[in-house]
Amino acid sequence: MSSMVLARKYRPKGFDSMVGQGHVVQALSNALSQQRLHHAYLFTGTRGVGKTTVSRILAKSLNCVGPDGQGTITASPCGQCQPCRDIDAGRFVDYVELDAASNRGVEEISQLLEQAVYKPVVGRFKVYMIDEVHMLSNTAFNAMLKTLEEPPDYLKFVLATTDPQKVPVTVLSRCLQFNLRPMAAQTVHEHLASVLAVEGIAFEPEALRLLARAARGSMRDAMSLSDQAIAFGGGQLQESTVRQMLGAVDRQHVQRLIEAVAACDGKAIVAAVDTLRQLGLSASGTLEELATALQRMAVIQAVPGLEDSDDPDELVWRGLAPLLAPDETQLFYSLCLQGRAELALAPDEYSGLLMLMLRLLAFKPGSGLGQGGSSRPKAEGSVRQQPKTEPVGSTVAAVPAPASAQASTTTAAISARPGPALAPAPSMVPAARLEPTGPNAVASGGGANSHTRPAPTKPAESQSGGQSVPPWEALPPEADAALMEGEPSSIGMPPDEPFAQEPASAPVRRPQPEVARVAEGVAERELGREGGRTVERIAEPVSPTERTVSIELPPVGADPLSDRWADVVAQLNAKGAITALVRELAMQAQCVAQHDEGGQSMWRLRVDRESLCSETNRERLAQALSQVMSGQVMLELEKGAAHNTPAQRDQVARERRQHQAEHLIESDPLVRSLLAQHPGARIVPGSIRPL
Repeated sequence: MSSMVLARKYRPKGFDSMVGQGHVVQALSNALSQQRLHHAYLFTGTRGVGKTTVSRILAKSLNCVGPDGQGTITASPCGQCQPCRDIDAGRFVDYVELDAASNRGVEEISQLLEQAVYKPVVGRFKVYMIDEVHMLSNTAFNAMLKTLEEPPDYLKFVLATTDPQKVPVTVLSRCLQFNLRPMAAQTVHEHLASVLAVEGIAFEPEALRLLARAARGSMRDAMSLSDQAIAFGGGQLQESTVRQMLGAVDRQHVQRLIEAVAACDGKAIVAAVDTLRQLGLSASGTLEELATALQRMAVIQAVPGLEDSDDPDELVWRGLAPLLAPDETQLFYSLCLQGRAELALAPDEYSGLLMLMLRLLAFKPGSGLGQGGSSRPKAEGSVRQQPKTEPVGSTVAAVPAPASAQASTTTAAISARPGPALAPAPSMVPAARLEPTGPNAVASGGGANSHTRPAPTKPAESQSGGQSVPPWEALPPEADAALMEGEPSSIGMPPDEPFAQEPASAPVRRPQPEVARVAEGVAERELGREGGRTVERIAEPVSPTERTVSIELPPVGADPLSDRWADVVAQLNAKGAITALVRELAMQAQCVAQHDEGGQSMWRLRVDRESLCSETNRERLAQALSQVMSGQVMLELEKGAAHNTPAQRDQVARERRQHQAEHLIESDPLVRSLLAQHPGARIVPGSIRPL
């Protein structure tokens, strides 16, 4: 003897036993109680939310006669009278359910509508229920429009669909539409608990939680999964067996991944993904569980006092929340959502999962791949507080100048001021005033002529135990040292002069000064301290004649044939005698020979592209040359590497005009003054265009 499945056995018999669709139940109950009935209803929603169930309850409400046979239309059908029992059994003659997926033609709809002219046989109303109505053909929809708009008083239409967008608007306007929403996981969990309690089946609450989440808002799916889990677990619902059946990822794997990312431990991430591969757990499911965990962590970070006693993993998420900053949690959540769509593009889903985990590690501020978890994760925001350094007083000897420089040296007395100091970027050199001195100059720790500057602090690695400072958290190399000391800065103040000048006698620079290119060909910039403020020395821009071009061509006059051919092509373009491929042939050709013989002009051209050497192009170019030269022209084409062509000449001319425009902007006094006043300012490459 086979048992009835839970989805059919516990199908609601009345509006009072329906769950999760209170808005629909309230509207229909009030309409039935007040006798305000519409002639056509449209129920929409995903699978397993109760569209067919509502249709059957509505049919029973319209035809119920009560236990004593004297009842009328009611919102609470008795379930005991003959019409109610027949509708539940599927044998009520005046209630017709039509599957539009298999009866989608106009013939089936016409047969159904032909029966509409006859009054109900045993019931009070005829009810035509058309399931998956969006599958009907256009002709079938058109055939039922008139009857759907003005049906007989005893006829009610109930339409159900999972895709209302495919239903014609002419049908939608004739129906009263109700949208059945997907059910909340908590609602499904509670209903499953009540059903299993009636069945007498032992279950664990966490097992029902997994089934409710796997159902994704469908009560029928939840019932079917429960039947499967009961069979899989031998009559019991345990968390371990349900998780194994669903292939759900255990929270311990998610916890291990989050801890590895927070600790910047790439080795632990690889090991965790390998464990998931060995267990055969879904990579997509892992990302789903990871996104759920990050969502709970974000809520805990935003509302620390909020409690969710229903979630058994609440303590786990509260323990993980301090490991990540709120902005990092939001970033990782977005990456997990987007990464699920990228799994299909990866060689295999586990490789895609591993790359996504490494991407989380790469995007984490202050992280470093391969550190093996030595760096401590940030917990209080994304701004890292720098450790204070003790004041250090030291005297640095003068740096000798290179051999190629003049016989002069640079001296700088360096002493630290008390107060906190930010560690500079590893590649930056602290700025110091450059001053020409004699060969016998020495560094002094004090005196009227000594100049001071902050002592260079140790790199970030030595201060934080091997952890580098992110570039967005350190001051830029161009920043004034006064910003690190808490003193007023001269940045943005009008300087005493447009830009600092080097001393006339033997200017001395450091062996490898820190420079920043503004654009191609722009001079180097250098920081220095003078008069208690930061100044920038910007050398002269590179002259246009000193800049290189992409193609080296001989000077004008060195190749008479190419010069003459370029002039002829210019005349052809000016008169519009050549277009399209013919013009391309003329521009890409090199003249290798030309002579006049017997009143004819003979031209031999060399072309690199064989596709241009067609007979049609040659004839059209010869005709154009004959018109310009007022005589007959014989043209020969040969394939080979072409040099000094009109196209190449035009390219070189454009590059030189570009170089001249860049030199003009870079040499402008106002531009140079702005670059000197604003540290870090630069001319955007490619923004200069010649007129």
